Formats: sequence, C-alpha cells, structure tokens
Amino acid sequence: MDRLFKLKKFNTSFTQEILAGLTTFVAMAYIIFVNPQMMTDAGMDHGASFVATCIAAALACFFMGFYANWPVGLAPGMGLNAFFTYTIVGEMGYSWQVALGAVFLAGILFVIMSVTRLRAWMLESIPRDLRIAMGVGVGLFIGIIGLKSGGIIADHPATLLTLGDLTAPQPLMACLGFLIIMGLAVRNIPGAIILGILSITLIGLFSGHVEYRGIISTPPSIAPTLAQLDIKGALEVSMISVILAILFVNLFDTAGTLMGVASRAGLVDSDGNIKNMDRALKADSTSSVVGTLFGCSPVTSYVESAAGVSAGGRTGLTACTVGILFLVAIFFAPLAGMVPPFATSGALFYVALIMMSGMRDLNWDNSINLLPALITVLMIPLSFSIADGIAIGFISYVVLKVSSGRTTEVSTGMWFLAGIFAAKFIFL
Repeated sequence: MDRLFKLKKFNTSFTQEILAGLTTFVAMAYIIFVNPQMMTDAGMDHGASFVATCIAAALACFFMGFYANWPVGLAPGMGLNAFFTYTIVGEMGYSWQVALGAVFLAGILFVIMSVTRLRAWMLESIPRDLRIAMGVGVGLFIGIIGLKSGGIIADHPATLLTLGDLTAPQPLMACLGFLIIMGLAVRNIPGAIILGILSITLIGLFSGHVEYRGIISTPPSIAPTLAQLDIKGALEVSMISVILAILFVNLFDTAGTLMGVASRAGLVDSDGNIKNMDRALKADSTSSVVGTLFGCSPVTSYVESAAGVSAGGRTGLTACTVGILFLVAIFFAPLAGMVPPFATSGALFYVALIMMSGMRDLNWDNSINLLPALITVLMIPLSFSIADGIAIGFISYVVLKVSSGRTTEVSTGMWFLAGIFAAKFIFL
C-alpha cells in the first residue's frame, strides 16, 4: 500500500485512509438514490441506471486513486444529470440515447482539453464571474427541480408557479426531509444528506406512502443502458450548444472542486503548484467518457470529498475505498427503488443552497462583469435550460462590453463562444 499510494510520504496510514474513504462515501452516497430517479424521468430503466451509477462511480474512483493518487470521490454530477433529463430529453425532445451521445462527445472534448493547452485557454478566456455564475445557476435549477418533485411548488395558470399544498402528506414529508438534512448538516454530522433521505423513506414506509421492496438482492441487469449511446444522433448542428454547455459546466465544476480539495489535502506546494493536477483532470475527464458506456450522465469530482480530507484522507487509497463501497452498494438496489421523489426533494434543495454559496465570490463592484453573471444565474432556472441560460449570459457579456466601449476586453474565446450561441438562437 505504501508503494502504491506513498502513505508515509503524505504522513498518513492505511486505517486513516480507509476511514476517510468511508466518510467521503457516506457524504456523497445520496447520488445512488437521486441519480437513478432522474434517469428514470428521462425514460431509462431504474434498476439499470442504479447499477450504472454505482459501476461508473467505482471505476472513476479507482482511476483517480491509482492514476492521480488523489483522495477524491467521483460519481455522476448533480446539475448535469438534471440538464441531461429535463433539458436535453425533456425540453429539447431528444432520446436519452442521443443525450448519452452528447455526453460522450463532451467528454472526448474534455479529454482533449486535459492533455493539451486548450484547457488553460478555455479557463482563461471566460471571465471569472461567468464561471461562478454557471455553478450558481445550476444550483437554482436543481432547487426548482427538488421543490417541484416534492410538491412544495406547483404550476399555476396565472403566475406560472405557486406554493403547493403543504398540508398534504408528501410535501409535508419533503419539507421535513429538508429540515432533517439542514439540522444534521449544521451540526457537521457526516452523511447528513443520505440520513435525511433514508429517514423520510422510513417515515413514508410506516405511513403507507412507500411500498416495501426489500433491502438486499442480486443486482439488476445493466443491459438496458449498457452501450446504448447514440453518437451519430448527437452530431446534429442543434446539439453544438448542448455539448458546449456540458463541457463548460463539467470543466469549471471539476477545476473548482479539485483546486478546493487540493488546498485542504495539502497538495499545493510552496510555489502554489498543485501536485498531479494534470493527472487528476485526465482521470476526471476520462471518467465522463467511460460513464456514458454504462449509461450515465457526466461523471465528475465531488466536493463532498472535502469531508474525507477533513477526516485525514491524503492519497488515492481514500478514493479507492470510495470505489469499493460503490461496488458493494450495487447489492442494495431494492432500497434504492423504494426511495420516493419526496424523500430526495429536500436533498436536492439543500444541494442547491450549497451551490448558491458561490454568489459571495462574484465581483459586486464591477457592474459590467456582474450583470451578465446575474443574467446567467437567473436565466438558467427561469428558462429551465442550462444551455440557454449560459448562452444568454455569454451573449449579454459581449453585448455589454461592446456597448460600453470596452471591446478590447473581450477575449477571442468569448467572441467565438458568443458567436456560436447567437447563431444557435438565430438559425435553430
């Protein structure tokens, strides 16, 4: 183990790494309940999606652990799975097979960017405020999905949205789930989200709103989603903005997560360089490509890995431990199938609030950069489309810079991207 993961070099031990991996897994295990539900909404088989989520996450963790030696857990990303289901499939009307093809192509681009200078060029071309805004907007998008799935908000013919019937059992339990998660989280209890989900599922079971299906069983077949991606269908011109949106969100979310975890894990040297950052990015980008083969939305690094780092995780052994636990979770398919939407509603809303914390990092003193960022934040949830929200934000940034006489501040990359998005609205 020391030869594989350099435990002594990082001043850690086998036991400490295993415990850190367990901590990280508990913090991010909610994805094995939430992701299959979202994939089911896209028309995919629930059992196959559950197994695909666990296998894709496990392989990604092993790759991150053995190749990059980083204590980071990976799984299908929150936000991108919502984009997959509710925008590409739900709003745009593409099949989930074509959506998987788009994720595959975005993953290939991500791999190319990770092994060339394109990554640095892309990160530098898009203003910092717009990068932050994408994550915040995705958070709001997830929040609306969570509130809707729990019945806390409902549609209204005059106002579009209104408060749901909070006296009904399911919205009431959804609210209770959020309160449980929030109460556990503020006490810094590991696994607050998954504990909240399981608590509401148990309450629903005893109140007759959840049907008991068992806890452990032979894993369902993965055949309904295995290698079902339609790459040819994703090569349509109308899918360009979708592929770019997946790429941007994945790129910036990954970069932010990895840099944050690296600083906590002591992987930053005295000159500010991050050890094995290139390998970590390659592991992350490759995982997105591999995940599509099993039937997963983009696989990405999880910020919940910081929980394991806080527990002492310093090497890839932590990530490998998370991967093993994801494989073990495959045998809990009946439990995952029992979890109702109102049990995950509070989890989605809590994750949304956490993602919105990026608002504090916006430059509130520079209105020319701030306004397009705020437009992005608002338009992602209000248009119910991550791709359209990002597109409107990018176009508004270029328009505002030109109208204020600061054309020279617009990078070549921003001109190119804004042009693609503008063409998409005009011609498609």
